Amino acid sequence: MNPAPLLWLCLLALGATASAETPADAVRAVPVAPDAAATTAWQTEPHLSVIPRTEAERARIAKVQAPPTDFSAPEPFETKPAGAATTRLMPGTEAFSQFSPNMPVDREMDFKIGNGIFRKLWVGAPSSTRGSDGLGPLYNARACQNCHIKDGRGHMPDGPEDSRVSAFLRLSIPGGPDRPEIPGYIPTQPDPVYGGQLQDLALEGYLAEARMGVGWTEMPVTLADGSVVSLRRPAYAVESPAYGPPHPALQVSPRVAPQMIGLGLIEAVPVADIVAGADPEDADGDGISGRPQIVWSSQFDRPMLGRFGHKAGNATILEQSASAFSGDMGLSTPLFDSPSGECTDAQMDCRSAPSGQEPGIRDGREVDGASLDLVNFYSRNLAVPERRGADDPRVLRGKEIAYTIGCTACHRPKFVTHRLKDQPEQSFQLIWPYTDLLLHDMGEGLADGRPESRADGREWRTAPLWGIALNGKVTGVESYLHDGRARSLIEAVLWHGGEAQAARDAVVNLPAEDRKALIAWLESL
Repeated sequence: MNPAPLLWLCLLALGATASAETPADAVRAVPVAPDAAATTAWQTEPHLSVIPRTEAERARIAKVQAPPTDFSAPEPFETKPAGAATTRLMPGTEAFSQFSPNMPVDREMDFKIGNGIFRKLWVGAPSSTRGSDGLGPLYNARACQNCHIKDGRGHMPDGPEDSRVSAFLRLSIPGGPDRPEIPGYIPTQPDPVYGGQLQDLALEGYLAEARMGVGWTEMPVTLADGSVVSLRRPAYAVESPAYGPPHPALQVSPRVAPQMIGLGLIEAVPVADIVAGADPEDADGDGISGRPQIVWSSQFDRPMLGRFGHKAGNATILEQSASAFSGDMGLSTPLFDSPSGECTDAQMDCRSAPSGQEPGIRDGREVDGASLDLVNFYSRNLAVPERRGADDPRVLRGKEIAYTIGCTACHRPKFVTHRLKDQPEQSFQLIWPYTDLLLHDMGEGLADGRPESRADGREWRTAPLWGIALNGKVTGVESYLHDGRARSLIEAVLWHGGEAQAARDAVVNLPAEDRKALIAWLESL
Protein backbone atom coordinates (compact mmCIF):
# COMPACT_ATOMS: atom_id res chain seq x y z
CA MET A 1 0.00 0.00 0.00
CA ASN A 2 1.48 3.35 -0.97
CA PRO A 3 -0.84 6.28 -0.26
CA ALA A 4 2.09 8.71 0.10
CA PRO A 5 1.58 10.74 -3.12
CA LEU A 6 -2.04 11.45 -2.26
CA LEU A 7 -1.14 12.12 1.38
CA TRP A 8 1.37 14.73 0.18
CA LEU A 9 -1.46 16.45 -1.75
CA CYS A 10 -3.55 16.48 1.42
CA LEU A 11 -0.71 18.01 3.44
CA LEU A 12 -0.22 20.69 0.83
CA ALA A 13 -3.93 21.39 0.88
CA LEU A 14 -3.89 21.65 4.67
CA GLY A 15 -1.33 24.41 4.52
CA ALA A 16 -3.37 26.25 1.90
CA THR A 17 -6.65 26.18 3.76
CA ALA A 18 -5.70 27.30 7.24
CA SER A 19 -7.59 30.58 6.74
CA ALA A 20 -11.06 29.06 6.38
CA GLU A 21 -13.59 31.64 7.49
CA THR A 22 -16.17 29.22 8.91
CA PRO A 23 -16.75 25.50 9.36
CA ALA A 24 -19.54 25.81 6.79
CA ASP A 25 -16.87 25.98 4.07
CA ALA A 26 -17.13 22.21 3.80
CA VAL A 27 -20.64 22.39 2.36
CA ARG A 28 -19.78 25.17 -0.06
CA ALA A 29 -21.87 27.86 1.62
CA VAL A 30 -18.97 30.30 2.14
CA PRO A 31 -15.73 30.57 0.12
CA VAL A 32 -12.35 30.12 1.76
CA ALA A 33 -10.30 33.29 2.22
CA PRO A 34 -7.89 33.53 -0.76
CA ASP A 35 -4.17 33.00 -0.43
CA ALA A 36 -1.91 35.69 -1.85
CA ALA A 37 -0.85 33.25 -4.55
CA ALA A 38 -4.42 32.45 -5.62
CA THR A 39 -4.87 32.31 -9.37
CA THR A 40 -7.85 33.16 -11.54
CA ALA A 41 -6.84 30.55 -14.12
CA TRP A 42 -9.74 28.20 -13.37
CA GLN A 43 -9.07 25.93 -16.37
CA THR A 44 -5.93 24.49 -14.81
CA GLU A 45 -5.91 20.85 -13.63
CA PRO A 46 -3.58 20.62 -10.60
CA HIS A 47 -5.23 17.36 -9.52
CA LEU A 48 -3.91 15.47 -12.54
CA SER A 49 -0.45 14.55 -13.88
CA VAL A 50 -1.20 15.01 -17.58
CA ILE A 51 0.80 13.82 -20.57
CA PRO A 52 -0.13 16.27 -23.38
CA ARG A 53 -1.88 14.85 -26.41
CA THR A 54 -0.12 14.68 -29.73
CA GLU A 55 -1.70 16.07 -32.89
CA ALA A 56 -2.22 12.51 -34.13
CA GLU A 57 -4.09 11.67 -30.91
CA ARG A 58 -6.25 14.76 -31.26
CA ALA A 59 -7.23 13.68 -34.76
CA ARG A 60 -8.09 10.16 -33.58
CA ILE A 61 -10.16 11.52 -30.71
CA ALA A 62 -12.10 13.88 -32.96
CA LYS A 63 -12.92 10.99 -35.25
CA VAL A 64 -14.08 8.63 -32.50
CA GLN A 65 -16.21 11.33 -30.86
CA ALA A 66 -18.10 12.20 -34.03
CA PRO A 67 -21.85 11.49 -33.66
CA PRO A 68 -23.11 8.33 -35.40
CA THR A 69 -24.96 8.39 -38.70
CA ASP A 70 -25.92 4.71 -38.69
CA PHE A 71 -28.17 3.38 -35.93
CA SER A 72 -28.49 -0.18 -37.22
CA ALA A 73 -25.71 -1.50 -34.96
CA PRO A 74 -23.78 -0.38 -31.88
CA GLU A 75 -20.76 1.84 -32.37
CA PRO A 76 -17.29 0.38 -31.74
CA PHE A 77 -16.57 -0.01 -28.01
CA GLU A 78 -20.07 1.18 -27.06
CA THR A 79 -20.64 -1.83 -24.82
CA LYS A 80 -17.64 -0.76 -22.68
CA PRO A 81 -18.84 2.57 -21.25
CA ALA A 82 -15.73 3.02 -19.10
CA GLY A 83 -13.23 1.67 -21.60
CA ALA A 84 -10.76 -0.70 -19.96
CA ALA A 85 -12.20 0.31 -16.57
CA THR A 86 -15.53 -1.34 -17.45
CA THR A 87 -16.45 -4.32 -15.29
CA ARG A 88 -18.75 -7.20 -16.14
CA LEU A 89 -22.27 -6.80 -14.84
CA MET A 90 -22.85 -8.33 -11.42
CA PRO A 91 -26.60 -8.82 -11.00
CA GLY A 92 -28.27 -7.45 -7.91
CA THR A 93 -26.93 -5.23 -5.17
CA GLU A 94 -23.20 -5.58 -6.01
CA ALA A 95 -23.40 -4.03 -9.50
CA PHE A 96 -21.74 -0.74 -8.43
CA SER A 97 -19.23 -2.12 -5.92
CA GLN A 98 -16.60 -3.64 -8.23
CA PHE A 99 -13.13 -2.17 -8.80
CA SER A 100 -11.78 -1.12 -12.17
CA PRO A 101 -10.44 -4.30 -13.80
CA ASN A 102 -7.43 -2.40 -15.18
CA MET A 103 -6.35 -1.40 -11.68
CA PRO A 104 -2.85 -2.70 -10.82
CA VAL A 105 -2.95 -5.79 -8.60
CA ASP A 106 -0.76 -4.14 -5.98
CA ARG A 107 -3.45 -1.45 -5.41
CA GLU A 108 -6.28 -3.92 -4.74
CA MET A 109 -5.61 -3.82 -1.01
CA ASP A 110 -5.80 -0.02 -1.06
CA PHE A 111 -9.20 -0.30 -2.71
CA LYS A 112 -10.44 -2.75 -0.10
CA ILE A 113 -9.17 -0.67 2.82
CA GLY A 114 -10.79 2.42 1.26
CA ASN A 115 -14.01 0.43 1.02
CA GLY A 116 -13.69 -0.46 4.68
CA ILE A 117 -13.37 3.21 5.66
CA PHE A 118 -16.28 4.08 3.35
CA ARG A 119 -18.43 1.50 5.16
CA LYS A 120 -17.14 2.23 8.68
CA LEU A 121 -19.73 3.18 11.30
CA TRP A 122 -18.40 6.17 13.25
CA VAL A 123 -19.21 6.75 16.94
CA GLY A 124 -19.13 9.73 19.26
CA ALA A 125 -16.04 10.74 21.22
CA PRO A 126 -14.59 9.84 23.59
CA SER A 127 -14.78 6.12 22.89
CA SER A 128 -12.73 3.00 23.43
CA THR A 129 -12.76 2.54 19.63
CA ARG A 130 -10.16 5.27 19.07
CA GLY A 131 -9.99 4.47 15.36
CA SER A 132 -13.67 5.26 14.81
CA ASP A 133 -14.64 8.07 17.17
CA GLY A 134 -15.41 11.71 16.48
CA LEU A 135 -18.87 11.47 14.93
CA GLY A 136 -21.05 14.55 15.11
CA PRO A 137 -22.32 15.57 17.56
CA LEU A 138 -24.76 16.73 14.87
CA TYR A 139 -24.82 14.60 11.73
CA ASN A 140 -26.82 13.09 8.85
CA ALA A 141 -25.30 9.60 8.71
CA ARG A 142 -22.80 7.38 10.55
CA ALA A 143 -21.13 6.00 7.41
CA CYS A 144 -20.57 7.04 3.80
CA GLN A 145 -22.33 3.87 2.65
CA ASN A 146 -25.47 4.79 4.60
CA CYS A 147 -26.07 7.62 2.13
CA HIS A 148 -24.58 6.05 -1.01
CA ILE A 149 -26.52 2.82 -0.64
CA LYS A 150 -24.32 -0.01 -1.97
CA ASP A 151 -22.44 2.76 -3.84
CA GLY A 152 -25.69 3.78 -5.55
CA ARG A 153 -28.13 6.64 -5.12
CA GLY A 154 -30.02 7.71 -2.04
CA HIS A 155 -33.77 8.34 -1.97
CA MET A 156 -36.30 10.59 -0.33
CA PRO A 157 -38.74 9.24 2.28
CA ASP A 158 -42.17 8.32 0.95
CA GLY A 159 -43.85 8.95 4.29
CA PRO A 160 -43.23 10.62 7.66
CA GLU A 161 -41.84 7.48 9.28
CA ASP A 162 -39.42 6.56 6.47
CA SER A 163 -35.66 6.96 6.87
CA ARG A 164 -34.10 10.23 5.73
CA VAL A 165 -30.52 9.05 6.07
CA SER A 166 -29.65 9.19 2.35
CA ALA A 167 -31.19 12.63 1.76
CA PHE A 168 -30.82 16.07 3.32
CA LEU A 169 -31.37 19.80 2.84
CA ARG A 170 -28.71 22.29 1.77
CA LEU A 171 -29.22 25.70 3.42
CA SER A 172 -28.09 29.24 2.69
CA ILE A 173 -29.21 32.85 2.78
CA PRO A 174 -28.48 35.55 0.18
CA GLY A 175 -25.43 37.77 0.47
CA GLY A 176 -22.04 37.24 2.04
CA PRO A 177 -18.48 37.51 0.75
CA ASP A 178 -17.98 37.94 -2.98
CA ARG A 179 -15.60 35.80 -4.98
CA PRO A 180 -14.21 38.07 -7.73
CA GLU A 181 -11.98 35.26 -9.07
CA ILE A 182 -15.14 33.43 -10.21
CA PRO A 183 -17.03 35.19 -13.03
CA GLY A 184 -20.74 35.38 -12.29
CA TYR A 185 -20.33 34.23 -8.70
CA ILE A 186 -23.57 34.57 -6.69
CA PRO A 187 -22.74 35.33 -3.03
CA THR A 188 -24.52 33.27 -0.39
CA GLN A 189 -23.76 32.48 3.24
CA PRO A 190 -24.83 29.84 5.74
CA ASP A 191 -27.91 30.25 7.86
CA PRO A 192 -26.53 31.97 11.00
CA VAL A 193 -28.00 29.25 13.24
CA TYR A 194 -28.27 26.09 11.13
CA GLY A 195 -25.28 26.51 8.84
CA GLY A 196 -25.07 25.20 5.30
CA GLN A 197 -26.67 21.79 5.79
CA LEU A 198 -29.49 20.55 7.99
CA GLN A 199 -28.33 17.81 10.35
CA ASP A 200 -31.34 15.81 11.51
CA LEU A 201 -29.50 13.35 13.81
CA ALA A 202 -27.50 13.92 16.99
CA LEU A 203 -25.51 12.04 19.59
CA GLU A 204 -27.16 11.33 22.92
CA GLY A 205 -27.31 14.50 25.00
CA TYR A 206 -27.51 16.84 22.01
CA LEU A 207 -30.44 18.18 20.03
CA ALA A 208 -30.64 17.43 16.32
CA GLU A 209 -31.08 20.65 14.38
CA ALA A 210 -34.50 19.87 12.92
CA ARG A 211 -36.38 17.37 10.81
CA MET A 212 -36.49 17.55 7.05
CA GLY A 213 -40.17 17.61 6.16
CA VAL A 214 -41.33 16.49 2.75
CA GLY A 215 -44.83 16.11 1.37
CA TRP A 216 -45.98 14.90 -2.03
CA THR A 217 -48.69 16.06 -4.42
CA GLU A 218 -49.55 13.80 -7.36
CA MET A 219 -49.85 15.53 -10.76
CA PRO A 220 -51.20 13.58 -13.76
CA VAL A 221 -49.58 14.25 -17.15
CA THR A 222 -51.44 13.05 -20.24
CA LEU A 223 -49.27 11.98 -23.17
CA ALA A 224 -50.23 12.44 -26.81
CA ASP A 225 -51.38 8.82 -27.13
CA GLY A 226 -53.76 9.25 -24.18
CA SER A 227 -51.72 7.39 -21.58
CA VAL A 228 -51.28 9.10 -18.22
CA VAL A 229 -48.13 9.37 -16.08
CA SER A 230 -48.43 10.66 -12.52
CA LEU A 231 -45.62 12.92 -11.31
CA ARG A 232 -45.19 13.72 -7.64
CA ARG A 233 -44.37 17.31 -6.72
CA PRO A 234 -42.47 17.66 -3.43
CA ALA A 235 -42.79 20.36 -0.82
CA TYR A 236 -39.94 20.69 1.68
CA ALA A 237 -39.81 22.24 5.13
CA VAL A 238 -37.55 22.60 8.16
CA GLU A 239 -39.73 21.04 10.84
CA SER A 240 -39.37 21.39 14.63
CA PRO A 241 -36.19 23.49 14.59
CA ALA A 242 -34.41 22.96 17.91
CA TYR A 243 -32.30 26.14 17.98
CA GLY A 244 -34.89 28.75 17.11
CA PRO A 245 -36.34 29.81 13.77
CA PRO A 246 -34.15 29.75 10.64
CA HIS A 247 -33.38 33.03 8.90
CA PRO A 248 -36.49 34.47 7.17
CA ALA A 249 -34.61 34.51 3.83
CA LEU A 250 -33.59 30.85 4.11
CA GLN A 251 -32.92 29.08 0.80
CA VAL A 252 -33.46 25.32 0.88
CA SER A 253 -32.21 22.76 -1.64
CA PRO A 254 -33.05 19.05 -1.27
CA ARG A 255 -30.43 16.50 -2.27
CA VAL A 256 -30.11 12.73 -2.45
CA ALA A 257 -26.72 11.07 -2.50
CA PRO A 258 -25.55 10.36 -6.09
CA GLN A 259 -24.19 7.04 -7.37
CA MET A 260 -20.44 6.50 -7.04
CA ILE A 261 -19.44 4.69 -10.23
CA GLY A 262 -17.06 6.21 -12.79
CA LEU A 263 -16.04 9.20 -10.68
CA GLY A 264 -12.33 8.88 -11.47
CA LEU A 265 -13.03 8.90 -15.19
CA ILE A 266 -15.18 12.04 -14.88
CA GLU A 267 -12.35 13.66 -12.92
CA ALA A 268 -9.94 12.79 -15.76
CA VAL A 269 -11.95 14.39 -18.60
CA PRO A 270 -9.94 17.37 -19.94
CA VAL A 271 -11.28 20.75 -18.87
CA ALA A 272 -10.77 22.00 -22.43
CA ASP A 273 -13.05 19.29 -23.83
CA ILE A 274 -15.81 20.14 -21.35
CA VAL A 275 -15.53 23.88 -21.98
CA ALA A 276 -15.58 23.31 -25.75
CA GLY A 277 -19.15 22.06 -25.40
CA ALA A 278 -20.37 25.20 -23.60
CA ASP A 279 -22.58 27.71 -25.40
CA PRO A 280 -23.66 30.18 -22.70
CA GLU A 281 -25.20 32.64 -25.18
CA ASP A 282 -26.79 29.91 -27.36
CA ALA A 283 -24.81 31.12 -30.34
CA ASP A 284 -25.95 28.20 -32.48
CA GLY A 285 -29.63 28.84 -31.71
CA ASP A 286 -30.47 25.28 -30.66
CA GLY A 287 -31.95 26.36 -27.33
CA ILE A 288 -29.16 24.72 -25.33
CA SER A 289 -26.83 27.07 -23.46
CA GLY A 290 -24.75 24.97 -21.11
CA ARG A 291 -22.01 26.72 -19.19
CA PRO A 292 -19.19 25.52 -16.94
CA GLN A 293 -19.50 25.65 -13.18
CA ILE A 294 -16.54 27.34 -11.49
CA VAL A 295 -15.94 26.75 -7.79
CA TRP A 296 -13.31 27.66 -5.24
CA SER A 297 -11.13 24.65 -4.44
CA SER A 298 -10.00 24.49 -0.83
CA GLN A 299 -7.70 21.64 -1.84
CA PHE A 300 -5.70 23.76 -4.29
CA ASP A 301 -6.58 27.30 -3.13
CA ARG A 302 -7.78 28.46 -6.52
CA PRO A 303 -10.86 28.51 -8.73
CA MET A 304 -11.40 25.29 -10.68
CA LEU A 305 -14.00 23.67 -12.90
CA GLY A 306 -16.74 22.09 -10.80
CA ARG A 307 -17.52 18.48 -11.69
CA PHE A 308 -19.07 16.70 -8.68
CA GLY A 309 -22.42 17.13 -6.98
CA HIS A 310 -25.84 17.99 -8.38
CA LYS A 311 -24.75 21.57 -9.05
CA ALA A 312 -21.10 20.61 -9.67
CA GLY A 313 -20.12 22.25 -6.38
CA ASN A 314 -16.77 20.45 -5.98
CA ALA A 315 -13.81 20.20 -8.33
CA THR A 316 -12.24 16.93 -7.16
CA ILE A 317 -13.26 13.63 -5.63
CA LEU A 318 -11.01 14.22 -2.63
CA GLU A 319 -12.65 17.56 -1.86
CA GLN A 320 -16.12 16.09 -2.36
CA SER A 321 -15.22 13.34 0.11
CA ALA A 322 -13.78 15.75 2.68
CA SER A 323 -16.89 17.95 2.38
CA ALA A 324 -19.09 14.93 3.10
CA PHE A 325 -17.02 13.84 6.10
CA SER A 326 -17.45 17.32 7.55
CA GLY A 327 -21.02 18.18 6.57
CA ASP A 328 -22.63 14.74 6.77
CA MET A 329 -20.78 13.24 9.74
CA GLY A 330 -19.07 16.09 11.61
CA LEU A 331 -15.60 14.59 11.12
CA SER A 332 -12.42 16.62 10.65
CA THR A 333 -10.00 16.04 7.75
CA PRO A 334 -6.83 17.76 6.52
CA LEU A 335 -9.04 19.90 4.24
CA PHE A 336 -11.75 20.83 6.77
CA ASP A 337 -10.21 20.53 10.21
CA SER A 338 -13.07 21.55 12.50
CA PRO A 339 -13.91 18.55 14.74
CA SER A 340 -17.46 19.87 15.18
CA GLY A 341 -18.19 19.77 11.46
CA GLU A 342 -20.22 22.77 10.40
CA CYS A 343 -21.78 23.59 13.78
CA THR A 344 -22.31 27.34 14.05
CA ASP A 345 -21.51 29.86 16.78
CA ALA A 346 -25.17 29.61 17.82
CA GLN A 347 -24.60 25.92 18.69
CA MET A 348 -21.94 26.23 21.37
CA ASP A 349 -22.74 22.86 22.95
CA CYS A 350 -21.88 21.26 19.64
CA ARG A 351 -18.72 23.32 19.14
CA SER A 352 -17.44 22.52 22.63
CA ALA A 353 -18.24 18.80 22.52
CA PRO A 354 -15.47 16.20 22.96
CA SER A 355 -13.76 15.39 19.69
CA GLY A 356 -11.92 12.44 18.27
CA GLN A 357 -8.81 14.51 17.59
CA GLU A 358 -5.91 13.29 19.71
CA PRO A 359 -2.19 14.03 19.38
CA GLY A 360 -0.45 11.11 17.74
CA ILE A 361 -3.71 9.47 16.65
CA ARG A 362 -4.69 9.73 12.95
CA ASP A 363 -2.32 12.73 12.46
CA GLY A 364 -4.49 14.73 14.84
CA ARG A 365 -7.60 14.56 12.64
CA GLU A 366 -10.67 12.38 13.03
CA VAL A 367 -10.19 11.28 9.41
CA ASP A 368 -6.46 11.51 8.77
CA GLY A 369 -4.75 12.22 5.48
CA ALA A 370 -3.99 8.56 4.78
CA SER A 371 -7.63 7.56 5.36
CA LEU A 372 -8.92 10.38 3.17
CA ASP A 373 -6.51 9.28 0.42
CA LEU A 374 -7.75 5.70 0.63
CA VAL A 375 -11.41 6.78 0.40
CA ASN A 376 -10.39 8.93 -2.57
CA PHE A 377 -8.71 5.95 -4.25
CA TYR A 378 -11.73 3.74 -3.59
CA SER A 379 -14.17 6.33 -4.93
CA ARG A 380 -12.00 6.98 -7.97
CA ASN A 381 -11.91 3.32 -8.95
CA LEU A 382 -15.48 2.08 -8.55
CA ALA A 383 -16.10 0.54 -11.95
CA VAL A 384 -18.91 1.13 -14.42
CA PRO A 385 -20.80 -2.03 -15.42
CA GLU A 386 -20.87 -3.11 -19.05
CA ARG A 387 -23.80 -2.22 -21.30
CA ARG A 388 -26.72 -4.58 -21.71
CA GLY A 389 -28.52 -5.27 -24.96
CA ALA A 390 -26.76 -2.57 -26.96
CA ASP A 391 -27.47 -4.48 -30.17
CA ASP A 392 -31.18 -5.02 -29.45
CA PRO A 393 -33.25 -3.47 -32.29
CA ARG A 394 -35.53 -1.66 -29.83
CA VAL A 395 -32.53 -0.24 -27.96
CA LEU A 396 -30.98 0.93 -31.22
CA ARG A 397 -34.24 2.60 -32.20
CA GLY A 398 -34.32 4.30 -28.81
CA LYS A 399 -30.78 5.54 -29.32
CA GLU A 400 -31.74 7.02 -32.68
CA ILE A 401 -34.70 8.80 -31.07
CA ALA A 402 -32.47 10.20 -28.30
CA TYR A 403 -30.18 11.73 -30.89
CA THR A 404 -33.03 12.95 -33.07
CA ILE A 405 -35.04 14.78 -30.41
CA GLY A 406 -31.99 16.37 -28.79
CA CYS A 407 -31.35 14.38 -25.60
CA THR A 408 -27.67 14.11 -26.46
CA ALA A 409 -27.29 17.89 -26.71
CA CYS A 410 -26.84 17.86 -22.91
CA HIS A 411 -26.30 14.15 -22.23
CA ARG A 412 -23.14 14.14 -24.33
CA PRO A 413 -22.32 10.51 -25.10
CA LYS A 414 -18.54 10.34 -25.32
CA PHE A 415 -15.27 11.74 -24.00
CA VAL A 416 -11.67 10.57 -24.08
CA THR A 417 -9.86 11.05 -20.78
CA HIS A 418 -6.41 12.58 -20.35
CA ARG A 419 -3.36 10.43 -20.76
CA LEU A 420 -2.07 10.33 -17.16
CA LYS A 421 1.32 9.49 -15.67
CA ASP A 422 0.15 7.90 -12.43
CA GLN A 423 -3.45 6.76 -12.91
CA PRO A 424 -3.48 3.84 -15.35
CA GLU A 425 -7.12 3.06 -14.58
CA GLN A 426 -8.30 6.42 -15.90
CA SER A 427 -5.60 7.11 -18.49
CA PHE A 428 -6.66 7.64 -22.13
CA GLN A 429 -10.00 5.84 -21.96
CA LEU A 430 -12.91 6.26 -24.36
CA ILE A 431 -15.86 6.68 -22.00
CA TRP A 432 -19.64 6.96 -22.47
CA PRO A 433 -21.01 8.82 -19.41
CA TYR A 434 -23.81 10.66 -21.28
CA THR A 435 -23.16 14.03 -19.65
CA ASP A 436 -21.54 17.26 -20.79
CA LEU A 437 -20.69 18.15 -17.14
CA LEU A 438 -22.14 21.63 -17.72
CA LEU A 439 -24.81 23.65 -15.96
CA HIS A 440 -28.21 23.94 -17.65
CA ASP A 441 -31.41 25.78 -16.83
CA MET A 442 -33.85 22.96 -16.15
CA GLY A 443 -36.96 25.10 -15.77
CA GLU A 444 -39.16 26.17 -12.90
CA GLY A 445 -40.42 22.66 -12.14
CA LEU A 446 -36.97 21.51 -10.98
CA ALA A 447 -35.79 24.87 -9.62
CA ASP A 448 -34.66 24.99 -5.99
CA GLY A 449 -34.11 28.76 -5.88
CA ARG A 450 -30.73 28.28 -4.15
CA PRO A 451 -27.55 29.44 -5.93
CA GLU A 452 -24.27 27.55 -5.57
CA SER A 453 -21.12 29.37 -6.67
CA ARG A 454 -22.13 30.61 -10.14
CA ALA A 455 -25.05 28.18 -10.64
CA ASP A 456 -28.37 29.94 -10.17
CA GLY A 457 -31.54 28.52 -8.63
CA ARG A 458 -32.71 26.92 -11.89
CA GLU A 459 -29.43 25.37 -13.01
CA TRP A 460 -28.17 21.82 -12.51
CA ARG A 461 -25.21 19.85 -13.79
CA THR A 462 -26.20 17.30 -16.42
CA ALA A 463 -26.35 13.99 -14.57
CA PRO A 464 -24.36 11.06 -16.03
CA LEU A 465 -26.62 8.32 -17.36
CA TRP A 466 -24.28 5.34 -17.18
CA GLY A 467 -25.74 2.67 -14.92
CA ILE A 468 -28.92 4.70 -14.43
CA ALA A 469 -31.43 1.86 -14.62
CA LEU A 470 -29.39 -0.39 -12.31
CA ASN A 471 -29.94 1.86 -9.30
CA GLY A 472 -33.25 0.26 -8.44
CA LYS A 473 -31.63 -3.18 -8.45
CA VAL A 474 -28.72 -1.94 -6.32
CA THR A 475 -30.69 0.00 -3.70
CA GLY A 476 -34.15 -1.54 -3.95
CA VAL A 477 -35.71 1.84 -4.78
CA GLU A 478 -36.07 3.57 -8.13
CA SER A 479 -35.12 7.18 -7.44
CA TYR A 480 -34.13 9.76 -10.07
CA LEU A 481 -33.27 13.50 -10.30
CA HIS A 482 -31.48 15.58 -7.67
CA ASP A 483 -34.09 14.94 -4.98
CA GLY A 484 -35.33 11.50 -5.98
CA ARG A 485 -38.83 12.72 -6.83
CA ALA A 486 -39.02 10.63 -10.01
CA ARG A 487 -39.97 6.97 -9.43
CA SER A 488 -39.37 5.88 -13.02
CA LEU A 489 -37.33 6.97 -16.01
CA ILE A 490 -40.37 8.36 -17.81
CA GLU A 491 -41.20 10.48 -14.75
CA ALA A 492 -37.64 11.82 -14.76
CA VAL A 493 -37.93 12.78 -18.44
CA LEU A 494 -41.27 14.52 -17.92
CA TRP A 495 -39.82 16.76 -15.18
CA HIS A 496 -37.34 18.25 -17.66
CA GLY A 497 -37.99 21.88 -18.58
CA GLY A 498 -36.05 25.01 -19.45
CA GLU A 499 -33.40 24.14 -22.03
CA ALA A 500 -34.75 20.57 -22.13
CA GLN A 501 -38.38 21.59 -22.71
CA ALA A 502 -38.32 20.86 -26.45
CA ALA A 503 -36.87 17.38 -25.93
CA ARG A 504 -39.36 16.69 -23.14
CA ASP A 505 -42.29 17.77 -25.33
CA ALA A 506 -41.00 15.56 -28.13
CA VAL A 507 -41.15 12.58 -25.76
CA VAL A 508 -44.73 13.47 -24.82
CA ASN A 509 -45.67 13.37 -28.49
CA LEU A 510 -43.88 10.14 -29.37
CA PRO A 511 -45.90 7.10 -30.45
CA ALA A 512 -46.08 4.55 -27.65
CA GLU A 513 -43.66 2.13 -29.30
CA ASP A 514 -41.04 4.83 -29.84
CA ARG A 515 -41.39 5.98 -26.23
CA LYS A 516 -40.88 2.40 -25.06
CA ALA A 517 -37.82 2.19 -27.30
CA LEU A 518 -36.37 5.36 -25.75
CA ILE A 519 -36.85 3.94 -22.25
CA ALA A 520 -35.34 0.62 -23.36
CA TRP A 521 -32.25 2.53 -24.54
CA LEU A 522 -31.97 4.31 -21.18
CA GLU A 523 -32.35 0.99 -19.38
CA SER A 524 -29.46 -0.43 -21.39
CA LEU A 525 -26.94 2.24 -20.35
